[in-house]
Amino acid sequence: MSRPTYQRIADEMRQRIIAGDYPPGARLPSRQALATEFEVGPRVAADAVQQLVAEGYVVSRTGSGSYVRARPPLRRLTRSWYREARDGSPFRADMAAQAVRGGWECSSESTNAPEDIAGRLAIEPNDPVMCTRYTFTGDDEPVMLSTSYEPLEITRATSVVLPEEGPHAGRGVVERMREIGQRIVHVTEIVTARPASEGEAEQLGLSRGTVVLVIQRTYYTEQRPVETADIIVPPDRYELAYMIPVEQD
Repeated sequence: MSRPTYQRIADEMRQRIIAGDYPPGARLPSRQALATEFEVGPRVAADAVQQLVAEGYVVSRTGSGSYVRARPPLRRLTRSWYREARDGSPFRADMAAQAVRGGWECSSESTNAPEDIAGRLAIEPNDPVMCTRYTFTGDDEPVMLSTSYEPLEITRATSVVLPEEGPHAGRGVVERMREIGQRIVHVTEIVTARPASEGEAEQLGLSRGTVVLVIQRTYYTEQRPVETADIIVPPDRYELAYMIPVEQD
C-alpha cells in the first residue's frame, strides 16, 4: 500500500531539513508554493506541513508561516555499568559532566503491577509494587521522563521503600538495593521509538506526535529482577552512549 501523498511530501521536506537545505530558523515555502511544486491541492500541502510540525521539525506561526525548528543543544546520556555502580545519581553525573544543572521532580505510590510490568519483574499480575514517576530537568527545564517499578515484597518496611525519601534519597538503584542486601549484577536495556503520548508531549514541551525514544531498563540480582523502568527520551535533545565492559583473561 503506497503512502498518502501528504506523507511523501513530508518525507521530501524532512530530508531537505536534515540535509541543511532549510537550516534552523529558515522559513519554509508557503503552502501554496508547496502545492505548486508537488502538483497537489493546498489542503494536501497543509497536511504535509502539519506532519512536520507534529514530528517537531517545524513550528507554525500564525500570520507568518512555517519555520524550521531550532534544535536544542544535543546532550549525552551515558549508559554504563561503571557509571551506574558509582555512588549517587547517574543522571546528575551526566548533566554535571556537561555543565548542566541536573535534577528531578517525582512522586511515588504503591499500586498493583500491570501485566507487562509483572512479566518484567517476574512477579504475578496485580502483585504490589512501588511506582515512582520522574520528570528529570536540565537547568530547570524538563528533559526526560521515567516511570519505575519495584516489587514491594523486596522493599516493604525497608529504608529504601520510597526511592526519593529517607536516608538514601537521590541515590541510584544499585546503591539503594545494596543497602538492603540486593546486589545487582547486570542491567538490560531495550530501546524502541514511538510517538509521544499527549501527556508526555505536554510535560516535555514537544509537539503532539513527536517521536521519542523509550528505554525499557531492568536491574537484576543473581536471583531475580528488582527494578524496571520506562525512560522517555526526546531524540533531538539526547544521544545515547553505551559503554560496555570487556572482561580480560
